[in-house]
Amino acid sequence: MIIKRDTYLQQLISGMGNKMIKVVTGIRRCGKSFLLFELFHNYLIESGVSPDHIIEIALDDRRFAKLRNPDNIIAYIDSRIADNAPYYILLDEVQLLDEFVDVLNSLLHIKNADVYVTGSNSKFLSSDIATEFRGRGFNIHIFPLSFAEYLSAVSVSKTEAWRDFYLYGSLPQILAIEGDRNKQQFLTELAQTVFLADVAERNKIKNRDELSELFSVLASSIGAPVNPTKLSNTFRSVKKVALTNRTISKYLQYLCDAYLIEKSIRYNIKGKKYINTLAKYYFTDPGLRNAILGFRQVEETHLMENVIYNELRIRGYSVDVGCVEIRQQQQDGSMRRSLLEVDFVANRGYSRLYIQSALHIPDDAKMQQESASLRRIDDSFQKIIIMRDEIAPYYNDDGFLIIGLFDFLLNKSIDQTLLK
Repeated sequence: MIIKRDTYLQQLISGMGNKMIKVVTGIRRCGKSFLLFELFHNYLIESGVSPDHIIEIALDDRRFAKLRNPDNIIAYIDSRIADNAPYYILLDEVQLLDEFVDVLNSLLHIKNADVYVTGSNSKFLSSDIATEFRGRGFNIHIFPLSFAEYLSAVSVSKTEAWRDFYLYGSLPQILAIEGDRNKQQFLTELAQTVFLADVAERNKIKNRDELSELFSVLASSIGAPVNPTKLSNTFRSVKKVALTNRTISKYLQYLCDAYLIEKSIRYNIKGKKYINTLAKYYFTDPGLRNAILGFRQVEETHLMENVIYNELRIRGYSVDVGCVEIRQQQQDGSMRRSLLEVDFVANRGYSRLYIQSALHIPDDAKMQQESASLRRIDDSFQKIIIMRDEIAPYYNDDGFLIIGLFDFLLNKSIDQTLLK
């Protein structure tokens, strides 16, 4: 089964010949190798590139173990370059290469070489790109399948696909597994024996149970603002485990570095400032989140919010959790300060979207509740309420776009064509 990842393929194509290292990052098993070694490779061949001008090295393959040595791999690549025509060097899981920054910088000195690499850990890649490559790294971040990509690969209705999507997630391999039991077993083993084990080993965490428990607590907290202190208190009161704020902060960063979760910071919309006391964490793949919890807490409301967050990130938005401060006079004449939440403040260039996620809005009272925070934002950026119900998109009396979830997820240009 070939699933076109056109968004990412076009990013690779746009970077061809730009004299920079093209770095494909993302969570394990999200399709980085397939993008590079299949989709991009095929594009090169169809564009007339000779196969012997494509140098492919999968560094996680034991057969290439000797090439994990920096001098060996440079010598091997030098031996493959026989003329002045362009050569395309594709390196998979480059973080396994010793002194990989030096190697990649050395490859930049080959005038007719165009270099593309994949890696699964931002600690070894993204941060180093900023500090070591100094403008010579071109980062392409890949996510698991979007709902549109997922739907294109299955032969079921949108409703059935949605149920499987938010339950089992969208790592491409899940599409090849038949049966609910097998999918659950695959994701459970993957979460514990691959992802969490990898984080523990890479960061030399001795007590893996603590890391697993933190992951579980986060999985139970989708849609709820947390911080290290709040999580520490949860461990102490519920788990009967003492974990310091500092340890929790480190573990959270490790999970972010492995692309398992992303942090969304609270943003005071009227005050135009970030509030660092609390943040929300969203899972890159809902299936892994559900697996950590044994598929016991599958609340569509929270998972829908997580999917919308992921879709916005796929579309290139940075996403914050918004809040609007209001003051209301009490019966005794005093003023009471409170905060109303906006699910997402999505920014991309000069564009901004304010978005509320609502599973169902059965009546006007519910609509008033969902739009309360949006009505108190006095700028001109578009305000959107996304409902799970299938409805025709429309603008309400407040000028807010009301749109069904499927319309939002399946129309990538929705924020250009409808948001005027």
